[in-house]
Amino acid sequence: MIITRFPPSPTGYLHVGGARTALFNWLYARHMNGKFILRIEDTDIKRSTQASVDAIFEALEWLGIDWDEGPYFQSKRFDVYQTYIQKLLDSGHAYYCICSQEKIDIMRKEAMTAGGKPKYDGTCRDKGLAKTGNAVIRFRAPGTGTTIVKDIIKGGIVFQNSEQDDFIICRSDGTPTYNFVVVVDDITMGINTVIRGDDHLNNTPRQIMLYNALGSPLPAFGHVPMVLGKDRTRLSKRHGAMSVTAYKDMGYLPDALINYLVRLGWSHGDQEFFSRDELIEKFTLENIGKSPGIFDQEKLLALNADHIKAASPENLSNHLLPFLKERGCMAEKGDFLDSVIKTLNTRSKTLIDMANGALFYFQENVLYEEKAAKKFLKPASIEAFKQLIDQLEPLESFNENSLENAFKKVMETTGLKLGKIAQPVRVALTGKTVSPGIFEIIEVLGKKQVISRLQNAVQFIKNREVED
Repeated sequence: MIITRFPPSPTGYLHVGGARTALFNWLYARHMNGKFILRIEDTDIKRSTQASVDAIFEALEWLGIDWDEGPYFQSKRFDVYQTYIQKLLDSGHAYYCICSQEKIDIMRKEAMTAGGKPKYDGTCRDKGLAKTGNAVIRFRAPGTGTTIVKDIIKGGIVFQNSEQDDFIICRSDGTPTYNFVVVVDDITMGINTVIRGDDHLNNTPRQIMLYNALGSPLPAFGHVPMVLGKDRTRLSKRHGAMSVTAYKDMGYLPDALINYLVRLGWSHGDQEFFSRDELIEKFTLENIGKSPGIFDQEKLLALNADHIKAASPENLSNHLLPFLKERGCMAEKGDFLDSVIKTLNTRSKTLIDMANGALFYFQENVLYEEKAAKKFLKPASIEAFKQLIDQLEPLESFNENSLENAFKKVMETTGLKLGKIAQPVRVALTGKTVSPGIFEIIEVLGKKQVISRLQNAVQFIKNREVED
């Protein structure tokens, strides 16, 4: 069984690069009917916060990335790490070192002066020192030969062991270090596939050495190229690399963000639009590219618009309701909201666009835009409004055919063209000059609301005449 994992550090929010790594691991596990594990790497006690943990959970849950095991917290696994540290000490693969930081700084400078790597020189390697209060524990790295990373994405990569030093696996305060705990976690959790950013590639030879020393089989490694900004520099906030939850607040659909992030580095022919189920069905590691993905906010926005168009009103309503409620709309799931969404889904790039476009449907009293009212709510419109009310009142059903006939009769009796009637009616019903189709609006609002709004517009025009 394929077992993957996502191990975020809770030192901030989940950003798009981390979300993409989570997605690749989750999709591969789901595609292979495997297992996806969530692990919180919180050994950096000073920088790790509960707020960050909560933000990571919120982001993953919004994206729909569920986990089969976990969340495991490294901070609660110190007894496991101590057991494995002792194994390495007992087998001679680790040793105590009492060299001070000052001494190590000097040896590194001397190595660099001599044209070598700035690394620990093994002073304490063969002294057989016992544990003392200021001692660290170092891994006894093989000084000769090579370590080969058989990378699924990048191919074989050879590292010279002579360039690795005896790295610390446990600090003097007893806290284990990153490379060590990652390996112990992956061994004890049965992780057999590690997909991560290629900024971790330089850690991999050290981790392979630890696997070998512990007598454990290696997982399959796949190092994914980084996500870059349009200027091909490392992704940052100026490129739009905000937290995942910021995209939620900006009105993006989770399926659109998932689709976009997966396509940053993975492809299936020329296909751009994928549903979640399609991604699970088609995702393979072989189709991850070797070039960095370029993050483009405009492409993400366009893809979001496509997902809004493709989503069912029932699905969209769950995502839209919080935005409507933020704007004071007491909207509820149901046929009315579904009908509202159908008039707006082809016109909205984000859920914020949709929520703003939907406001007029829920207003008790329509708020007219000043310019729109000045241009279209004029005394000349009163007669057309009254005649339209007369045509609408007897109608038993509002559909495009019956509404078209009603407008035609008003056109015949007033001599006005459709545009001269429809645009004032649009302003009367919505308060704006731009909206969904006039027949769509009337059908959704229903007879009672439409007649009431037309009557209010007549009164508004009369009141303004008096004021003028």
